[in-house]
Amino acid sequence: MATTTEPTAPGRTLGGLRTADRLCHATGAVLILSGLFHLAVLAVDGGPWDGPVSWRKPVTFGLSFGLTLVAITWVTSYLDVRARLRTPLLVVFAADCVVEVAGITLQAWRRVPSHLDMETGFDTAVSTTLAVGGGVLVAVLSAFALASFRRRPNGPAGMPLALRAGFAILLVALLSGAAMIARGVYLTRTGHQAAAYASTAPLKPLHGVSLHAVLVLPALALLLSRTPWSDRANARILRAATACYALAVAATAVWAVLTYR
Repeated sequence: MATTTEPTAPGRTLGGLRTADRLCHATGAVLILSGLFHLAVLAVDGGPWDGPVSWRKPVTFGLSFGLTLVAITWVTSYLDVRARLRTPLLVVFAADCVVEVAGITLQAWRRVPSHLDMETGFDTAVSTTLAVGGGVLVAVLSAFALASFRRRPNGPAGMPLALRAGFAILLVALLSGAAMIARGVYLTRTGHQAAAYASTAPLKPLHGVSLHAVLVLPALALLLSRTPWSDRANARILRAATACYALAVAATAVWAVLTYR
C-alpha cells in the first residue's frame, strides 16, 4: 500500500502552518486574483494579447507569480531547512513577487512597457527594479533548490524525486529568464529597442513551461500517495511524468534555439 503519512517538516508546526506560510499563501491568492481581474479588464477593454504593451502581462504575471509563491511556500515545507532560514527566505520571496507584479501592473495601466523601457527616468527606475527583483528571485529559489539536493526532502514516497526534479527544472526557468533580461537590456542600451522586445519571444515558452514543474510534480506525488496503489507503482508513474515533463522542456528549448535571432 502507498504511504500516506507525511512527517512533520521543518517548515510546519504540529498545530498547522506557520504565520509566514499563511502570509505567503494569502499573498499568492491576492496575486492570482489580480491576474484574474486583469483578465476581465482585457475582456472589457480589448487590445492585443501579444506585444510589450498589453493587458496580457498583468494577467500572466499575476497568475504565474501567485501560483509560484503558493507552490514554493508549500513545497519548501518538505525541505530539511531550519525555520530561521526558510522563513526570511519566504518573506523576501513573497515581497519580491509583490514588487514584480506591482511594477508590471503599474506600467500596464500607464500603457507603457514594463520591461526594457528606458524612455524616461521613471520608466528606467521601474525596469531596473524589475531586473533587480529578478536577481533576488534567482538567489532565493537557487537557495531552496540547493537545499533540496543537500539533504533528502521529507514527505510521502516519491516526494523527494518530485521536489528535486521540480527544482532542477525550475533552474532552467531562472536561467532562461535571466537570458531574456540580459539580452533585452543589451539591445536596449545599444539602441535596438524594437529588437529588444522581440528578442524575448523565443525563450518565453521555455521559461513558462519550466517555471511550474516545482508545483506540478510535487502535486502529482501527493495525489499518488492518496491512492491505494503501491509505492513501486507510484514511483514508476512519477518517473514517467518527470521524463515527460523533461521532454516538454527540451522541446521548448529546441524551439528557442531554432527561432532565436
